[in-house]
Amino acid sequence: MDVTSFVIYCLIVTFTPGPSNIVILSMVHHYGAKKALEYTYGASIAFGILLGISAILNSVLITIMPKLLMGMQIIGTVYMLYLAWQIYKMDASETEESKSGTFRTGFLMQFLNPKVVMFTMTVLPTFILPYYAKMSAVLISVIVITMIGLSAFMAWVLFGTIFKQFLQKHKRIANAAMALCLVYAACMIWM
Repeated sequence: MDVTSFVIYCLIVTFTPGPSNIVILSMVHHYGAKKALEYTYGASIAFGILLGISAILNSVLITIMPKLLMGMQIIGTVYMLYLAWQIYKMDASETEESKSGTFRTGFLMQFLNPKVVMFTMTVLPTFILPYYAKMSAVLISVIVITMIGLSAFMAWVLFGTIFKQFLQKHKRIANAAMALCLVYAACMIWM
């Protein structure tokens, strides 16, 4: 196994902007780091579960992958466009608690997030399963990748916390920029 390629792939996919990272940034911007962390914990646990599911069911899913992929692309695109609209019209001056920044929504979003689903479906069969057959090695890999994902989510919480005042001062532009990033990500699913 090429460890360098594996680590680079994991870092690039988890740290680059995607639906979860943009939602985390928006959560910090509108509701603070505590609310974003709640969402992050749910997202991280779901990320690990998806990796585990991929490890266990990989051979079965390969046969139904084309149909599953198309369905996930459609659902993911619609959901990402919905999130983009919600972020665009969000008002940072609203003080009510957000129902979208919960552990549960962070958890559930990972199952609709095409970036996460595609990553979990490819990272293990590409970098781990061809080289390690023992379940203990696969389990360690799942834990390591999950920790990399958690680190990426936490980096986005930190980024949002550091730049919160700036983002609030320019809330309309910040909301539009985050929404456009999600629209771009939704479009890239089809490229």
